[in-house]
Amino acid sequence: MDNFQRFAVYYAPAQGSTLARAGARWLGWDADEARACPHPELGLDLAQITQTPRKYGMHGTLKPPMRLSCPQATFFDAVETLAQELAPLDMGRFVLRPLDGFLALVTEGQSQALGDVAARVVSALDPFRAPLSQAELDRRRVAGLTPHQDALLQRWGYPYVMNEFRFHVTLTGRLEPKIMMDTLRAAHAWFDPALEASQTLDALCIFGEGKDGRFQQVRRVPLRG
Repeated sequence: MDNFQRFAVYYAPAQGSTLARAGARWLGWDADEARACPHPELGLDLAQITQTPRKYGMHGTLKPPMRLSCPQATFFDAVETLAQELAPLDMGRFVLRPLDGFLALVTEGQSQALGDVAARVVSALDPFRAPLSQAELDRRRVAGLTPHQDALLQRWGYPYVMNEFRFHVTLTGRLEPKIMMDTLRAAHAWFDPALEASQTLDALCIFGEGKDGRFQQVRRVPLRG
């Protein structure tokens, strides 16, 4: 555990599930087992187009990556306590969709319940977050934030939380329109069999960032509320 620089709390598909396996192969990184894996042959340069999201693994962000202001055991205990208060949530089916220039899996319609859970995770775990450095603030602001997003960044350490939250599982970096269309077709062929069933938020998944910058799942805490 001492080798991790930051921690995050994510949604992640059940370990060994069809979606988890498909996502790991697509990204080239299995965060459950902390190992690289071969991309499928889909007529795309997947190594290139998945370079940005690869290091994070297959996930949907709930509490974004953060440095801790407390011992790791204290943070883990807080996640365990929070999981006891939250009930599993049916998120419905995931669909493939271009989102701000990258390809992602999103819910067919984001429910208020999912937004509420995400907000609860952000606020409940924020006391354990170390403040952002000026360099971290500047890096986030390069993307061009609205005044409201900047206020969220300063308050919660991330600009896309609370009413700016949009659940998504990132599958690529930013793509040109032609590459996006080719990628979307390939992604449907690869992911559609794994997207037939509804998905459930049934655990808070703690991911740790190693010194190589890659994230791996270090604990899966079932929701028991």
